[in-house]
Amino acid sequence: MSDAAPSIQRLKKRSEFLACAQAPSCAKGAVVVQARPRGDDDPTVRVGFTATRRIGGAVQRNRAKRRMREAARAILPDHATPGVDYVIIARGGVTTRPWSRLLDDVKSALVRLAADRPAPHI
Repeated sequence: MSDAAPSIQRLKKRSEFLACAQAPSCAKGAVVVQARPRGDDDPTVRVGFTATRRIGGAVQRNRAKRRMREAARAILPDHATPGVDYVIIARGGVTTRPWSRLLDDVKSALVRLAADRPAPHI
């Protein structure tokens, strides 16, 4: 949204994932995106990925996470809100969904979450 894309880091700690689980989420197509504003002044965007056993065995889960990482790499610089942690969760069909539809799922979920978030007070 701004001229300079926010820096993007990975969520790695379980506590960070659990904090995002309490935040608003949006399910679109093959993904669920959870977005939690951190409330600090750090403009960094942090993102984590998860795929449960419902997706399939280890091979399918790893493929799902690889596809979600690439989708996030393509979409987040333009559509992520600075200072927000995101968790992208795989849903059924994420490994077989056409690439353009997967990108659209992630993008539309991010746009919806940004639209639902109250405007910051100045």
